[in-house]
Amino acid sequence: MNMCPERNEEEMKEKILRAIEKEYGFIPLVNEVLSERPDMFIPAANMGRSVFSGRGELEKKVRYLTALAAASALGAEHCIAVQMEQAVKAGATKNEILETMQIASVMAMTHAQSYAFRKFKERFSEEGS
Repeated sequence: MNMCPERNEEEMKEKILRAIEKEYGFIPLVNEVLSERPDMFIPAANMGRSVFSGRGELEKKVRYLTALAAASALGAEHCIAVQMEQAVKAGATKNEILETMQIASVMAMTHAQSYAFRKFKERFSEEGS
């Protein structure tokens, strides 16, 4: 029976933070802030570890290129830098990085267009032209 769950959470949090720092060379702000609440940080960090390093069909490079694409499409400036570096560490080339970011940019553009052009069509469809 565990009599000190907070102590175990604190130890687990520190272990996870050390692993993150070893992997990235620093602790990203999101992890730093969220780690103030180990009850939320630990599950989130475990999910992140599972997504990037867990079982699955995608090789690590593809996982990081996918993360880079999402970060690029979302305009997540800090995540772009981190995921780009991780993709390079996993073997991605300069051209693979560029293609990934271009695909993400096109998808972000068409996402915006789909909303904007629907409103445009709603507004002007009755006029004929």
